[in-house]
Amino acid sequence: MKVFLTGGSGYVGRPTVRALRRHGHEVSALARSDASARVLTELGATPVPGDLTATDVLRAAAAAADGVIHLGQHYGDDTAEVDLAAAEALQSGLGDRGPYVHTGGVWVYGDTAGVVDEDAPQNPPAITAWRRANEERVLSRGGHPVLVMPGLVYGPGGGLIETFFAAPVPLIGDGTNHWALVHVEDIAELYALALRAPAKSVYAGVGGQNVPLADIVAVLAAGGPIARLTLAEAVERMGPIAEAFALDQQVTPARARRELGWEPRHLDALTELRG
Repeated sequence: MKVFLTGGSGYVGRPTVRALRRHGHEVSALARSDASARVLTELGATPVPGDLTATDVLRAAAAAADGVIHLGQHYGDDTAEVDLAAAEALQSGLGDRGPYVHTGGVWVYGDTAGVVDEDAPQNPPAITAWRRANEERVLSRGGHPVLVMPGLVYGPGGGLIETFFAAPVPLIGDGTNHWALVHVEDIAELYALALRAPAKSVYAGVGGQNVPLADIVAVLAAGGPIARLTLAEAVERMGPIAEAFALDQQVTPARARRELGWEPRHLDALTELRG
């Protein structure tokens, strides 16, 4: 299959390109800079110059593909608008010739009050509240839309944990809230498998590791300083993303395991974060 993806040179995109190639797909990917193009070429993908606002480029690239994965995200006050316009261009170009895999995120469920699956009610923090309307539009269009909703991604090469939990490592509240984690290599494999999912399927991309924040902070701090913060203090330090880090979430990957045969391999997040 010829697969076009956005965000291919990013933290999740790089292992996703590798996973797609392991599955035998021919990959092309959006490249917004010469540096991104070099990364993609080294991974064995064909760069397509442009960014997420270049809807004509997205439409044409999708029209030349048999499947599309939308991983990229534009950051700014117009994040929601750019994401939706990009999704609609990709879906329009692809038509009904193959699967369109869209990226969401489990933060939209808010506090879960126990272990939940994809059918749980949504109560997103402000930073991800825009996603629901976009996802509904994507899934309601014709063609073959599929939604993958990653948990909090960890692993080598970057990510939100590395960005926001540097020393002194912050502990928001008492740390009894859980994070629904997924390793970057595992979520990449799920994206590759999602190309064969039934139309309008929704999958929580979590590894089944619902780990208390206090345990994660203890590992990240490795005996060093911990900054104990109220939620208000965390928002002042990190911005609105702190509200998402403070969520208590436990999510099951059972649907993706059952329907796609997805088998997350990285099941000891604390050991890997310690390393």
